[in-house]
Amino acid sequence: MAFFKKKKIEWDKALLPAHLGIIMDGNGRWAKKRALPRSAGHRAGAKTFRTITRYCSNIGIKYLTVYAFSTENWKRPQEEVDALMTLFEEYLREALTDFKDDDIVVKFIGDKTAFSPKLQALIDETESSSAQRPGMVLNIAMNYGSRDELVTATKKIAEKISEHSLKIDEITEQTVSDNLYTAGQPDPDLIIRPSGDHRISNFLLWQSAYAEYIVMDILWPDFKTSDLDAALLEFTKRSRRFGGV
Repeated sequence: MAFFKKKKIEWDKALLPAHLGIIMDGNGRWAKKRALPRSAGHRAGAKTFRTITRYCSNIGIKYLTVYAFSTENWKRPQEEVDALMTLFEEYLREALTDFKDDDIVVKFIGDKTAFSPKLQALIDETESSSAQRPGMVLNIAMNYGSRDELVTATKKIAEKISEHSLKIDEITEQTVSDNLYTAGQPDPDLIIRPSGDHRISNFLLWQSAYAEYIVMDILWPDFKTSDLDAALLEFTKRSRRFGGV
C-alpha cells in the first residue's frame, strides 16, 4: 500500500492514539521462510516486541496492548508451546529489571491460571513491581481470548446480581467494560496487524468497536519503528465519526 512509505517522524503526542493494540503475527512464517524452527521466529518476534514497546513509550503512547498468546494457541505442537513458555519466563525475568528504567507499567490480561505456578509467580511479581511507575501501560495478552474475556465478565456481573450488589436493570455498557481485563483503560483507538492477514482473531472484540484497523503486509519479526510510524501516520489521516456523520 502506497501510504506505508517509511520516513522518520517527530510525533506530536496529541495526534497519537491514546491506546494502541498490536496483533503480533507472522513469527512462524518468518521462520519457515528461513528454514528455521518456529521457536526461532518467536525469539525474533520477542526482540521486535521489546523494540516496539520502548519506541511506543518514548513517543508518548499511553496504553499499548500486544497479543502474545491466545486461548487457541494451546492447540499448537507441544514443542512450540514449551518454547513459548520458556520465552515468556525469560521476558518476565528481564522485565523485572529492564523496563524499570523505562517507567513502563506491565499488566497481563487473560486467564493466568493455565500457566505453571512459577510463571504465575513471575507474572504477579512483574505486575506488582511495576504498578507505581508513571509511564506507559503495557498490557500483554497471554492466554487471552476476547470471547473468554466476555464470558468471564458476564460471570462477574452475574455474581454481583446474585449478591444483590447490582440490579439487572442497572447493567449498562459501562458495566461490561468495568468487568473486562482492561477495566479503567480507554478503548483502543488503533489496532495494527502485521502479516497481511485480515482477521480480528478474537482480540479485544468489545473494546475495539470503534477502533481503526490497519493491516500491514510485513511479518512481525521484520516490523520496524519506521513501519509503526507509517501506520500511525495513516491513523492521523482517518476521519473517526463513531457512528455519527
